[in-house]
Amino acid sequence: MSDTSPSRAPRDDEIDTWGLSHVGKVRKQNEDRFLIATIHKRVDVISSNIDTTERLPQAEQRLAYLAMVADGVGGGTGGAEASATALEAVMQYVNDSMLVYYGARADDSNFAEELQAAAMRAHQAVLRRRAEQGIAGTMATTLTLYIGIWPTYHLLQLGDSRYYVWRHGTLTQVTRDQTVAQDLVDDGVLTRTAASKTPMANVLSSALGADSTMPVVTRLEADWDNVHLMCSDGLTRHVSDERIAEVLGSMTSARQAAEQLLEEALDGGGTDNITIIVGRARPKGR
Repeated sequence: MSDTSPSRAPRDDEIDTWGLSHVGKVRKQNEDRFLIATIHKRVDVISSNIDTTERLPQAEQRLAYLAMVADGVGGGTGGAEASATALEAVMQYVNDSMLVYYGARADDSNFAEELQAAAMRAHQAVLRRRAEQGIAGTMATTLTLYIGIWPTYHLLQLGDSRYYVWRHGTLTQVTRDQTVAQDLVDDGVLTRTAASKTPMANVLSSALGADSTMPVVTRLEADWDNVHLMCSDGLTRHVSDERIAEVLGSMTSARQAAEQLLEEALDGGGTDNITIIVGRARPKGR
């Protein structure tokens, strides 16, 4: 029987993940960007007089698993530049900082501050790119970031791309949409049903490169039974949470689930760019 105790992190060959992005049926350009990456540490033995150096630890060890979805705002070049710039800036920050080491060894407040700093670095990068390219209109982007450092993972949220977790038959939207409509729902002005039908559902109250940038960090416990979904609103405009839960509950692989959700979003109209990342841990032998 496979060991799936909380103390054991999944090996690389036990992680089933897939990401895809599609322009949709209406838009001429895909302004969505996604990224999936693993972050490693490595020990290289340069010199030794030990006869059996092959027994020394030289393989790469995974420190963290990283996934991001960014949905550009501004149309055409502006939106695509914003989303790509945000992901590039976050990856550069991760590369240059001790982010994953903070996550593994420091308390939650330190790690949350590091993630928020990464978001603000990306915000400044978008503003610089806008100035360099002389873009007069809107150039902004959402950002939903997952970083897993076993046995926990953290989410960074800006805008209305979403992160869901499916577990034991239940789908939960963990991130909160940063939109004017959601703000009105929280204030008791609109119901969720009414909010989904108003144009304000598409107006962001926070984004990278926008006038208001409010990164929110959430910490969660990792679990072998979790199925993770990250997506832009091109999926959720056309596929209900109930249907998403059904697809994830019957999935045979991350790729199959992502491709099926994409197909259903296109069948539902495909009015926006569609980006989907699905991931789960699958112990060998099960």
